[in-house]
Amino acid sequence: MIFGKNKEKRGKMEEKREVGKEEEKINNVPEQNKRKREKGFLAGLIAGILGTSVAFTGILYISHMQDDTVAVNATTQEAKEVFDQKTLDKLNQLMEQIDANYYEDVDTKKMQEGLYAGLVEGLNDPYSAYYTEDKYNELMKQIHGNFYGIGAGLSQDKETMQVTITKIYDNTPAQEAGLEVGDTIVKVEDIDATSMELSDLVMRIRGEEGTTVHLVVCHEGASEYSEYDIKRAKVNEQSVAGQMFEDGIGYIYVSGFEEDTANQFKSTITELETQGMKAMIVDLRNNGGGMLPAVTQMLDDILPEGITVYMEDKYGNRQDCTSSGDTVMNYPMVVLVNEYSASASEIFAGAIRDYNYGTLIGTTTYGKGVVQNTIELPEGDAIKLTIAKYFTPNGENIQGTGIEPDISLEYEYTGDPNEAFDYHCDNQVAKAIEVLEGELQEQ
Repeated sequence: MIFGKNKEKRGKMEEKREVGKEEEKINNVPEQNKRKREKGFLAGLIAGILGTSVAFTGILYISHMQDDTVAVNATTQEAKEVFDQKTLDKLNQLMEQIDANYYEDVDTKKMQEGLYAGLVEGLNDPYSAYYTEDKYNELMKQIHGNFYGIGAGLSQDKETMQVTITKIYDNTPAQEAGLEVGDTIVKVEDIDATSMELSDLVMRIRGEEGTTVHLVVCHEGASEYSEYDIKRAKVNEQSVAGQMFEDGIGYIYVSGFEEDTANQFKSTITELETQGMKAMIVDLRNNGGGMLPAVTQMLDDILPEGITVYMEDKYGNRQDCTSSGDTVMNYPMVVLVNEYSASASEIFAGAIRDYNYGTLIGTTTYGKGVVQNTIELPEGDAIKLTIAKYFTPNGENIQGTGIEPDISLEYEYTGDPNEAFDYHCDNQVAKAIEVLEGELQEQ
Protein backbone atom coordinates (compact mmCIF):
# COMPACT_ATOMS: atom_id res chain seq x y z
CA MET A 1 0.00 0.00 0.00
CA ILE A 2 1.30 3.45 -0.88
CA PHE A 3 0.13 4.89 2.42
CA GLY A 4 1.22 1.95 4.56
CA LYS A 5 3.57 2.28 7.52
CA ASN A 6 7.17 3.08 6.77
CA LYS A 7 9.17 -0.14 6.89
CA GLU A 8 12.10 0.88 4.72
CA LYS A 9 13.53 3.94 2.99
CA ARG A 10 14.05 3.82 -0.76
CA GLY A 11 16.07 7.03 -0.85
CA LYS A 12 18.85 8.42 1.27
CA MET A 13 19.58 12.10 1.71
CA GLU A 14 23.04 13.31 0.73
CA GLU A 15 23.26 15.23 3.98
CA LYS A 16 21.56 14.44 7.31
CA ARG A 17 19.77 17.43 8.79
CA GLU A 18 17.96 17.99 12.04
CA VAL A 19 14.22 17.96 11.55
CA GLY A 20 12.03 20.41 13.47
CA LYS A 21 8.26 20.79 13.50
CA GLU A 22 7.10 23.23 10.85
CA GLU A 23 5.34 26.41 11.95
CA GLU A 24 3.26 27.41 8.92
CA LYS A 25 3.79 31.01 7.84
CA ILE A 26 2.84 30.87 4.19
CA ASN A 27 -0.85 31.65 4.19
CA ASN A 28 -1.76 31.45 0.53
CA VAL A 29 0.06 31.35 -2.75
CA PRO A 30 0.54 32.22 -6.19
CA GLU A 31 -1.38 40.15 -7.27
CA GLN A 32 -2.71 44.62 -7.81
CA ASN A 33 -15.13 62.23 -7.28
CA LYS A 34 -15.91 65.31 -7.69
CA ARG A 35 -12.72 67.27 -8.29
CA LYS A 36 -11.66 69.31 -5.28
CA ARG A 37 -8.47 71.07 -4.35
CA GLU A 38 -8.90 70.55 -0.63
CA LYS A 39 -6.32 71.74 1.83
CA GLY A 40 -4.21 68.81 2.87
CA PHE A 41 -5.22 66.58 -0.07
CA LEU A 42 -1.71 65.24 -0.55
CA ALA A 43 -1.42 64.67 3.17
CA GLY A 44 -4.48 62.46 2.88
CA LEU A 45 -2.86 60.44 0.10
CA ILE A 46 0.30 59.97 2.10
CA ALA A 47 -1.76 59.08 5.15
CA GLY A 48 -3.46 56.42 3.06
CA ILE A 49 -0.31 54.75 1.89
CA LEU A 50 1.56 54.98 5.17
CA GLY A 51 -1.44 54.23 7.33
CA THR A 52 -2.01 51.03 5.37
CA SER A 53 1.61 50.03 5.72
CA VAL A 54 1.67 50.37 9.49
CA ALA A 55 -1.05 47.74 9.81
CA PHE A 56 1.29 44.93 8.95
CA THR A 57 4.87 46.18 9.17
CA GLY A 58 4.98 48.44 12.18
CA ILE A 59 7.52 50.48 10.25
CA LEU A 60 5.77 53.77 9.63
CA TYR A 61 3.30 56.16 11.16
CA ILE A 62 2.21 59.64 10.10
CA SER A 63 1.03 62.81 11.76
CA HIS A 64 -0.50 65.94 10.29
CA MET A 65 1.10 69.26 11.24
CA GLN A 66 -0.80 72.53 11.49
CA ASP A 67 0.64 73.81 8.22
CA ASP A 68 -0.67 70.69 6.40
CA THR A 69 2.77 69.24 5.79
CA VAL A 70 3.19 65.54 6.45
CA ALA A 71 5.63 64.28 9.04
CA VAL A 72 6.91 60.77 8.32
CA ASN A 73 8.46 58.86 11.17
CA ALA A 74 10.31 55.76 10.06
CA THR A 75 11.96 53.14 12.21
CA THR A 76 14.00 51.52 9.45
CA GLN A 77 16.69 53.01 7.26
CA GLU A 78 14.89 51.83 4.11
CA ALA A 79 11.70 53.67 5.11
CA LYS A 80 13.62 56.85 5.92
CA GLU A 81 15.25 56.78 2.50
CA VAL A 82 12.00 56.16 0.61
CA PHE A 83 9.89 58.71 2.46
CA ASP A 84 12.43 61.52 2.77
CA GLN A 85 11.48 65.17 2.39
CA LYS A 86 12.60 65.23 -1.24
CA THR A 87 10.12 62.47 -2.07
CA LEU A 88 7.27 64.23 -0.26
CA ASP A 89 8.10 67.49 -2.06
CA LYS A 90 8.04 65.64 -5.38
CA LEU A 91 4.62 64.18 -4.62
CA ASN A 92 3.36 67.66 -3.79
CA GLN A 93 4.70 68.93 -7.12
CA LEU A 94 3.04 66.10 -9.03
CA MET A 95 -0.28 66.66 -7.29
CA GLU A 96 -0.17 70.38 -7.98
CA GLN A 97 0.37 69.70 -11.69
CA ILE A 98 -2.45 67.16 -11.77
CA ASP A 99 -4.78 69.52 -9.96
CA ALA A 100 -3.96 72.44 -12.24
CA ASN A 101 -3.77 70.70 -15.60
CA TYR A 102 -5.43 67.27 -15.65
CA TYR A 103 -8.49 67.46 -17.91
CA GLU A 104 -10.91 65.36 -15.83
CA ASP A 105 -12.02 65.03 -12.23
CA VAL A 106 -9.64 63.20 -9.91
CA ASP A 107 -10.75 59.97 -8.26
CA THR A 108 -8.98 60.18 -4.89
CA LYS A 109 -9.36 56.48 -4.08
CA LYS A 110 -7.86 55.36 -7.38
CA MET A 111 -4.92 57.70 -6.92
CA GLN A 112 -4.31 56.31 -3.44
CA GLU A 113 -4.45 52.77 -4.81
CA GLY A 114 -1.99 53.84 -7.52
CA LEU A 115 0.42 55.02 -4.83
CA TYR A 116 0.17 51.72 -2.97
CA ALA A 117 0.67 49.70 -6.14
CA GLY A 118 3.55 51.91 -7.25
CA LEU A 119 5.35 51.46 -3.93
CA VAL A 120 5.28 47.68 -4.31
CA GLU A 121 6.10 47.87 -8.02
CA GLY A 122 9.27 49.73 -7.06
CA LEU A 123 10.61 46.47 -5.64
CA ASN A 124 11.05 45.35 -9.25
CA ASP A 125 9.87 41.90 -8.19
CA PRO A 126 7.44 40.19 -10.59
CA TYR A 127 5.91 38.17 -7.74
CA SER A 128 5.13 41.00 -5.30
CA ALA A 129 1.93 42.98 -5.79
CA TYR A 130 -0.67 45.20 -4.17
CA TYR A 131 -4.29 44.03 -4.36
CA THR A 132 -7.31 46.28 -4.08
CA GLU A 133 -10.16 44.81 -2.06
CA ASP A 134 -11.93 43.59 -5.22
CA LYS A 135 -8.79 41.97 -6.62
CA TYR A 136 -8.01 40.34 -3.30
CA ASN A 137 -11.51 38.85 -3.12
CA GLU A 138 -11.04 37.41 -6.61
CA LEU A 139 -7.70 35.96 -5.55
CA MET A 140 -9.31 34.23 -2.59
CA LYS A 141 -11.94 32.68 -4.86
CA GLN A 142 -9.17 31.34 -7.06
CA ILE A 143 -7.24 29.90 -4.13
CA HIS A 144 -10.25 28.15 -2.64
CA GLY A 145 -11.01 26.47 -5.94
CA ASN A 146 -14.59 27.66 -6.64
CA PHE A 147 -15.08 30.69 -8.89
CA TYR A 148 -16.98 32.12 -11.83
CA GLY A 149 -14.94 31.86 -15.00
CA ILE A 150 -14.67 29.96 -18.26
CA GLY A 151 -12.92 26.74 -17.17
CA ALA A 152 -9.58 26.91 -18.97
CA GLY A 153 -6.07 26.40 -17.63
CA LEU A 154 -3.55 28.99 -18.82
CA SER A 155 0.22 29.37 -18.87
CA GLN A 156 2.43 32.33 -19.75
CA ASP A 157 5.83 32.40 -21.41
CA LYS A 158 8.17 34.25 -19.04
CA GLU A 159 10.01 35.98 -21.90
CA THR A 160 7.35 36.77 -24.53
CA MET A 161 4.46 36.92 -22.01
CA GLN A 162 2.35 34.95 -24.51
CA VAL A 163 -0.63 33.26 -22.85
CA THR A 164 -1.51 29.74 -23.97
CA ILE A 165 -4.42 27.46 -23.06
CA THR A 166 -3.00 24.30 -21.46
CA LYS A 167 -6.21 22.64 -20.30
CA ILE A 168 -9.93 22.76 -21.01
CA TYR A 169 -12.09 21.47 -18.15
CA ASP A 170 -15.09 19.28 -18.93
CA ASN A 171 -18.58 20.76 -18.99
CA THR A 172 -17.38 24.36 -18.80
CA PRO A 173 -18.06 27.48 -20.90
CA ALA A 174 -14.61 27.19 -22.51
CA GLN A 175 -15.40 23.69 -23.75
CA GLU A 176 -18.84 24.71 -24.99
CA ALA A 177 -17.37 27.71 -26.85
CA GLY A 178 -14.90 25.47 -28.69
CA LEU A 179 -11.63 26.68 -27.18
CA GLU A 180 -8.82 24.14 -27.45
CA VAL A 181 -5.55 23.28 -25.78
CA GLY A 182 -2.76 25.11 -27.61
CA ASP A 183 -4.87 28.19 -28.42
CA THR A 184 -3.24 31.54 -27.68
CA ILE A 185 -5.16 34.23 -25.81
CA VAL A 186 -4.51 37.47 -27.72
CA LYS A 187 -6.87 39.85 -25.91
CA VAL A 188 -9.23 39.85 -22.93
CA GLU A 189 -11.81 42.56 -23.62
CA ASP A 190 -9.56 45.38 -24.92
CA ILE A 191 -6.48 44.31 -22.96
CA ASP A 192 -3.45 42.86 -24.73
CA ALA A 193 -2.82 39.52 -23.01
CA THR A 194 0.96 40.05 -23.09
CA SER A 195 0.70 43.38 -21.24
CA MET A 196 0.24 41.98 -17.72
CA GLU A 197 1.12 39.10 -15.44
CA LEU A 198 -0.99 35.97 -15.84
CA SER A 199 -2.54 36.26 -12.36
CA ASP A 200 -3.88 39.73 -13.21
CA LEU A 201 -5.15 38.58 -16.61
CA VAL A 202 -7.00 35.67 -15.00
CA MET A 203 -8.83 38.13 -12.75
CA ARG A 204 -10.01 39.95 -15.88
CA ILE A 205 -11.35 36.71 -17.33
CA ARG A 206 -13.23 35.86 -14.14
CA GLY A 207 -16.18 37.87 -12.91
CA GLU A 208 -19.82 37.76 -11.88
CA GLU A 209 -21.84 34.66 -12.70
CA GLY A 210 -23.78 35.02 -15.94
CA THR A 211 -21.76 37.96 -17.28
CA THR A 212 -19.74 37.58 -20.47
CA VAL A 213 -16.08 38.06 -21.25
CA HIS A 214 -14.84 38.88 -24.74
CA LEU A 215 -11.77 36.94 -25.87
CA VAL A 216 -9.65 37.24 -28.99
CA VAL A 217 -7.99 33.88 -29.63
CA CYS A 218 -5.49 32.50 -32.10
CA HIS A 219 -5.99 28.82 -32.87
CA GLU A 220 -2.90 26.76 -33.63
CA GLY A 221 -2.11 26.98 -37.36
CA ALA A 222 -4.81 29.58 -38.05
CA SER A 223 -4.04 32.68 -40.13
CA GLU A 224 -6.77 34.81 -38.55
CA TYR A 225 -7.94 35.49 -35.01
CA SER A 226 -11.24 34.18 -33.66
CA GLU A 227 -13.44 36.14 -31.26
CA TYR A 228 -15.68 34.76 -28.51
CA ASP A 229 -18.17 36.14 -26.05
CA ILE A 230 -18.19 33.52 -23.31
CA LYS A 231 -20.65 33.53 -20.42
CA ARG A 232 -19.00 33.02 -17.05
CA ALA A 233 -20.22 30.15 -14.89
CA LYS A 234 -19.27 28.49 -11.62
CA VAL A 235 -16.19 26.33 -12.06
CA ASN A 236 -15.43 23.71 -9.43
CA GLU A 237 -11.86 22.97 -10.32
CA GLN A 238 -10.69 19.39 -9.96
CA SER A 239 -6.93 19.77 -9.77
CA VAL A 240 -6.12 16.03 -9.84
CA ALA A 241 -7.16 13.42 -12.40
CA GLY A 242 -6.02 9.80 -12.75
CA GLN A 243 -6.34 6.75 -14.95
CA MET A 244 -4.80 3.29 -15.28
CA PHE A 245 -2.48 2.27 -18.08
CA GLU A 246 -1.44 -1.27 -18.88
CA ASP A 247 0.98 -3.32 -16.77
CA GLY A 248 -0.17 -1.75 -13.50
CA ILE A 249 1.07 1.76 -14.30
CA GLY A 250 -1.10 4.54 -12.91
CA TYR A 251 -1.15 8.04 -14.40
CA ILE A 252 -1.99 11.11 -12.29
CA TYR A 253 -2.21 14.63 -13.70
CA VAL A 254 -1.94 17.52 -11.20
CA SER A 255 -2.96 20.84 -12.78
CA GLY A 256 -2.25 23.02 -9.73
CA PHE A 257 -1.71 22.94 -5.99
CA GLU A 258 -5.00 24.19 -4.58
CA GLU A 259 -6.65 24.00 -1.17
CA ASP A 260 -8.01 20.47 -1.72
CA THR A 261 -5.31 19.11 -4.06
CA ALA A 262 -3.56 16.94 -1.43
CA ASN A 263 -6.84 15.22 -0.53
CA GLN A 264 -7.69 14.72 -4.21
CA PHE A 265 -4.21 13.30 -4.81
CA LYS A 266 -4.54 10.83 -1.95
CA SER A 267 -8.00 9.65 -3.00
CA THR A 268 -6.90 9.28 -6.62
CA ILE A 269 -3.99 7.08 -5.57
CA THR A 270 -6.28 4.97 -3.40
CA GLU A 271 -8.66 4.47 -6.34
CA LEU A 272 -5.83 3.49 -8.70
CA GLU A 273 -4.50 1.06 -6.11
CA THR A 274 -7.84 -0.75 -6.13
CA GLN A 275 -7.24 -1.19 -9.87
CA GLY A 276 -3.85 -2.81 -9.26
CA MET A 277 -1.41 0.09 -9.56
CA LYS A 278 2.22 -1.03 -9.16
CA ALA A 279 4.01 2.10 -10.47
CA MET A 280 2.99 5.71 -10.98
CA ILE A 281 3.44 8.65 -13.34
CA VAL A 282 2.87 12.10 -11.80
CA ASP A 283 2.37 14.66 -14.56
CA LEU A 284 3.30 18.21 -13.49
CA ARG A 285 3.67 19.63 -16.99
CA ASN A 286 2.14 23.11 -17.33
CA ASN A 287 1.52 23.18 -13.56
CA GLY A 288 2.38 26.71 -12.45
CA GLY A 289 2.33 25.93 -8.73
CA GLY A 290 0.01 27.05 -5.95
CA MET A 291 -0.21 26.63 -2.20
CA LEU A 292 2.74 25.46 -0.14
CA PRO A 293 0.68 23.35 2.32
CA ALA A 294 -0.75 21.34 -0.59
CA VAL A 295 2.62 20.24 -1.97
CA THR A 296 4.21 19.62 1.45
CA GLN A 297 1.25 17.45 2.50
CA MET A 298 1.61 15.39 -0.68
CA LEU A 299 5.34 14.95 -0.08
CA ASP A 300 4.64 13.99 3.54
CA ASP A 301 2.44 11.15 2.25
CA ILE A 302 5.15 9.95 -0.16
CA LEU A 303 8.59 10.44 1.41
CA PRO A 304 10.40 9.04 4.46
CA GLU A 305 11.19 11.19 7.47
CA GLY A 306 13.18 14.31 6.65
CA ILE A 307 13.11 17.79 5.17
CA THR A 308 11.03 18.24 2.00
CA VAL A 309 11.82 21.93 1.42
CA TYR A 310 13.17 24.78 3.52
CA MET A 311 13.05 28.56 3.30
CA GLU A 312 15.43 31.31 4.37
CA ASP A 313 14.61 35.02 4.64
CA LYS A 314 17.01 37.95 4.32
CA TYR A 315 17.83 37.78 8.02
CA GLY A 316 18.96 34.17 7.79
CA ASN A 317 15.88 32.82 9.56
CA ARG A 318 15.11 29.32 8.37
CA GLN A 319 11.80 27.48 8.19
CA ASP A 320 11.76 23.72 7.51
CA CYS A 321 8.91 21.75 5.97
CA THR A 322 9.21 18.07 6.80
CA SER A 323 7.86 14.61 6.17
CA SER A 324 6.97 12.64 9.30
CA GLY A 325 7.77 9.30 7.68
CA ASP A 326 4.50 7.78 8.92
CA THR A 327 3.55 6.87 5.35
CA VAL A 328 5.80 6.24 2.35
CA MET A 329 5.57 5.20 -1.27
CA ASN A 330 6.77 1.68 -1.93
CA TYR A 331 6.88 1.50 -5.73
CA PRO A 332 8.53 3.18 -8.75
CA MET A 333 7.59 6.69 -9.88
CA VAL A 334 8.22 9.04 -12.80
CA VAL A 335 7.56 12.78 -12.60
CA LEU A 336 6.91 14.61 -15.89
CA VAL A 337 7.99 18.27 -16.01
CA ASN A 338 8.44 21.03 -18.56
CA GLU A 339 9.32 24.72 -18.78
CA TYR A 340 5.92 25.65 -17.34
CA SER A 341 6.32 23.49 -14.23
CA ALA A 342 6.94 26.16 -11.60
CA SER A 343 7.07 26.95 -7.90
CA ALA A 344 5.22 24.21 -5.97
CA SER A 345 5.75 21.86 -8.92
CA GLU A 346 9.48 22.42 -8.59
CA ILE A 347 9.30 21.83 -4.83
CA PHE A 348 7.66 18.47 -5.54
CA ALA A 349 10.11 17.52 -8.31
CA GLY A 350 13.15 18.68 -6.31
CA ALA A 351 12.20 16.62 -3.27
CA ILE A 352 11.52 13.50 -5.32
CA ARG A 353 14.88 13.93 -7.03
CA ASP A 354 16.87 14.61 -3.85
CA TYR A 355 15.41 11.57 -2.10
CA ASN A 356 16.04 9.43 -5.19
CA TYR A 357 12.38 8.49 -5.14
CA GLY A 358 11.65 8.77 -8.84
CA THR A 359 12.88 9.69 -12.33
CA LEU A 360 12.27 13.18 -13.75
CA ILE A 361 11.47 13.21 -17.46
CA GLY A 362 10.84 16.18 -19.79
CA THR A 363 12.46 19.60 -20.08
CA THR A 364 14.03 22.02 -17.58
CA THR A 365 11.48 23.55 -15.20
CA TYR A 366 10.56 27.24 -14.95
CA GLY A 367 13.00 28.27 -12.21
CA LYS A 368 10.98 29.96 -9.45
CA GLY A 369 12.88 29.50 -6.20
CA VAL A 370 11.16 32.12 -4.04
CA VAL A 371 8.03 32.08 -1.89
CA GLN A 372 5.36 34.71 -1.29
CA ASN A 373 3.10 35.59 1.61
CA THR A 374 -0.21 37.37 1.02
CA ILE A 375 -1.17 39.65 3.92
CA GLU A 376 -4.67 41.03 4.28
CA LEU A 377 -4.82 44.66 5.42
CA PRO A 378 -7.44 46.23 7.73
CA GLU A 379 -9.51 47.80 4.92
CA GLY A 380 -9.86 44.52 3.00
CA ASP A 381 -7.05 45.12 0.52
CA ALA A 382 -3.83 43.08 0.62
CA ILE A 383 -0.18 42.91 -0.28
CA LYS A 384 1.69 39.93 -1.66
CA LEU A 385 5.41 39.97 -0.90
CA THR A 386 8.26 37.70 -1.79
CA ILE A 387 9.54 36.86 1.69
CA ALA A 388 12.17 34.18 1.25
CA LYS A 389 14.12 31.86 -1.00
CA TYR A 390 13.35 28.18 -0.87
CA PHE A 391 15.79 25.30 -1.15
CA THR A 392 15.39 21.66 -2.13
CA PRO A 393 16.25 19.09 0.58
CA ASN A 394 19.86 18.96 -0.61
CA GLY A 395 20.23 22.74 -0.39
CA GLU A 396 19.71 23.87 -3.98
CA ASN A 397 17.96 27.16 -4.80
CA ILE A 398 16.60 26.91 -8.34
CA GLN A 399 15.67 30.59 -8.85
CA GLY A 400 16.35 31.47 -12.48
CA THR A 401 17.81 28.06 -13.33
CA GLY A 402 15.08 25.47 -12.78
CA ILE A 403 15.49 21.74 -12.35
CA GLU A 404 17.13 19.62 -15.02
CA PRO A 405 15.26 16.34 -15.58
CA ASP A 406 17.07 13.02 -15.32
CA ILE A 407 15.98 12.28 -18.89
CA SER A 408 15.76 15.33 -21.15
CA LEU A 409 13.09 14.89 -23.81
CA GLU A 410 11.32 17.55 -25.85
CA TYR A 411 7.58 17.03 -26.17
CA GLU A 412 6.23 15.47 -29.36
CA TYR A 413 2.80 14.07 -30.16
CA THR A 414 2.92 11.35 -32.79
CA GLY A 415 -0.80 10.63 -33.05
CA ASP A 416 -3.47 12.01 -35.38
CA PRO A 417 -4.40 15.50 -34.11
CA ASN A 418 -7.92 15.08 -35.53
CA GLU A 419 -8.62 12.04 -33.38
CA ALA A 420 -9.04 11.62 -29.62
CA PHE A 421 -5.88 12.22 -27.61
CA ASP A 422 -3.88 9.04 -27.06
CA TYR A 423 -1.40 9.12 -24.15
CA HIS A 424 0.70 6.46 -25.85
CA CYS A 425 1.39 8.97 -28.64
CA ASP A 426 2.69 11.49 -26.09
CA ASN A 427 6.42 10.73 -26.33
CA GLN A 428 7.15 11.87 -22.75
CA VAL A 429 4.40 9.65 -21.32
CA ALA A 430 5.62 6.81 -23.53
CA LYS A 431 9.14 7.24 -22.16
CA ALA A 432 7.80 7.22 -18.61
CA ILE A 433 6.00 3.93 -19.28
CA GLU A 434 9.20 2.47 -20.73
CA VAL A 435 11.23 3.49 -17.65
CA LEU A 436 8.65 2.13 -15.21
CA GLU A 437 8.25 -1.14 -17.08
CA GLY A 438 12.01 -1.63 -16.81
CA GLU A 439 11.97 -0.93 -13.08
CA LEU A 440 9.07 -3.32 -12.53
CA GLN A 441 10.93 -6.08 -14.38
CA GLU A 442 13.94 -5.57 -12.12
CA GLN A 443 11.91 -6.03 -8.94
